[in-house]
Amino acid sequence: EKRKMKRSRPNILISGTPGTGKSVTSEMLAEKSGLQYINIGKLCAEKHLYQSYDDEYQCHVIDEDALLDTLEPLLGANEGGFVIDYHGVDFFPERWFDLVVVLRTDNSVLYPRLEARGYSGKKLSDNMECEIMQVILEEARESYEEGIVQEMQSDNVEQLEKNVATLLQYINSFSS
Repeated sequence: EKRKMKRSRPNILISGTPGTGKSVTSEMLAEKSGLQYINIGKLCAEKHLYQSYDDEYQCHVIDEDALLDTLEPLLGANEGGFVIDYHGVDFFPERWFDLVVVLRTDNSVLYPRLEARGYSGKKLSDNMECEIMQVILEEARESYEEGIVQEMQSDNVEQLEKNVATLLQYINSFSS
């Protein structure tokens, strides 16, 4: 794909295994930066962008083509200024993002977070394995240029605030 055009504000993808703090990080970043926040899970629910339902994992399977068609007018535009929150990274067009953040969480922290969400059995063990094996980080590194993928530890409130402060510095230096 062609190199992205110069935007006035960056588009940032915040990704990571479920429970790593994507939504809280994205919401705080959007609030402090003025970037527009899009939670992909909520967008898909609102617009019914689903292909099917996965009984084993008890979740909807998103229609990636319909999602991309919905997002293209926003993220494909020159303006930029979006924070996107989603666990998947590998199906978005590379040109959409200026920075791809992969949040990482220690297993001793992640396990109780997922249990508190009602994850159990295969869904819990597969998500823990996904984090241990760095699946999202590897997908990000394979899907985007090396320089735009940033790994951030997200175990506690201090790290959350530090991550948001680091991302705000990036946003503020983006157009200068």
